[in-house]
Amino acid sequence: MNQAPTHQLNDKRVVSGWTFFDWANSAFALVITVAIFPIYFIGITDDYISIFNYEVSNSALYAFMLSLSYLIMAAFSPLLSGIADYGKKKKFFMKGFTILGGLACLSLFFFTGMENLLLGSIGFMLGIIGFGGGYVFYNSYLPEIVTEDRYDVVSARGFAMGFIGSVILLLLCLAVIQNPGTFGFAADSSIPVRLSFVFVGLWWLGFSIIPFRRLPKDQGGVPLKALRKKGAEELRKVWRSLKHQRNTKKFLISFFCYSAGVQTVLYLASTFAEKELKFATSELILIILILQIVAIIGAYVFAGVSKLKGNKFSLMTMLLIWVGICVYGYFIESQFQFYIVASSVGVVMGGTQSLSRSTYSKIIPEGTVDTTSYFSFYDVLEKTATVFGTFSFAAIEQITGDMRTGVLLMALFFILGLIILVGVQIKHAKNGVITH
Repeated sequence: MNQAPTHQLNDKRVVSGWTFFDWANSAFALVITVAIFPIYFIGITDDYISIFNYEVSNSALYAFMLSLSYLIMAAFSPLLSGIADYGKKKKFFMKGFTILGGLACLSLFFFTGMENLLLGSIGFMLGIIGFGGGYVFYNSYLPEIVTEDRYDVVSARGFAMGFIGSVILLLLCLAVIQNPGTFGFAADSSIPVRLSFVFVGLWWLGFSIIPFRRLPKDQGGVPLKALRKKGAEELRKVWRSLKHQRNTKKFLISFFCYSAGVQTVLYLASTFAEKELKFATSELILIILILQIVAIIGAYVFAGVSKLKGNKFSLMTMLLIWVGICVYGYFIESQFQFYIVASSVGVVMGGTQSLSRSTYSKIIPEGTVDTTSYFSFYDVLEKTATVFGTFSFAAIEQITGDMRTGVLLMALFFILGLIILVGVQIKHAKNGVITH
């Protein structure tokens, strides 16, 4: 039987340490999965690659790699998180996935072209697994370190720390890439780009030491065999309880739908801009930097809107904006129009992710202590949604040869999520009174 945490809630040092995990690993999400690696991958690989005697475009292959990575995570996350909750092994698994992801980033330095495509592909996918795998444990700490009235603001602070940290590192990478001669590299050398992958690995591994020192210690000691068995039992227990929680299920279904759109847009925007609008690498990096700064503001703005109008109102507003982004994105022809789209994505990107996490914390039944198992379902849905979204996008591009149709499909995901969210009841405190 799980015991309620005995450590002090709202401890500033613990909360600060928790947010530094976002600071550490968000560098991977920005530098590798969004800003630099997608462009680098498309630039050094053939336009079409033979996979089991089937020709696949390099951009579709990149999307399929994302899908496979998240499929693997979705398959293993439930068991791992159930084990972590029962055995009080949150920090243990966070460390394991962090080490995996950091070392995977370092390995990407040796990815130089088609001759070692397998190395680059495996390193990239292991990095994604390390990044996503650690997040289920990171998210599950939220209701254990702060009281419910601070979920929104602390969640937003975590995302903001992630955005700030990743922007700082991206600026460093941009300086090296844009000025290779200053650092002793030839103008046509790929080393500056590949060094950025090393920077990410070292940043991730180094700054993760802070949360590992400050977060509550694991209270484990249960044999691994017993943990496996109990982990599966914990998941079955949560699944049975969810079957009777209609409101929670509605939110999770809505979350699945719009997450498919959010994650796909974030991961594949760079490949779209490079292939459809012919953006240069330096231009895309600058756009993404602007997007990250706007996202920091957006996360806090919508946290404020949520405080005034409730999480539901904020989420529905952001989903409407997402729909507009996808519809407009289908028709864009110029780079200036892409700037408009990127700025709009920045406004809702941080807020959507931050408020989704804190909203789910509010919907979990009061008194729940096996929060890791509950967040496992949340995490698995997000990963499965990413699989569904990126695979759909890649399949449509592969069939039609057009990335724009996939962008339009994302609008449908947001519309479905919005329709379902209408029927979800979410607690909202106004003037000291809890409403729905």
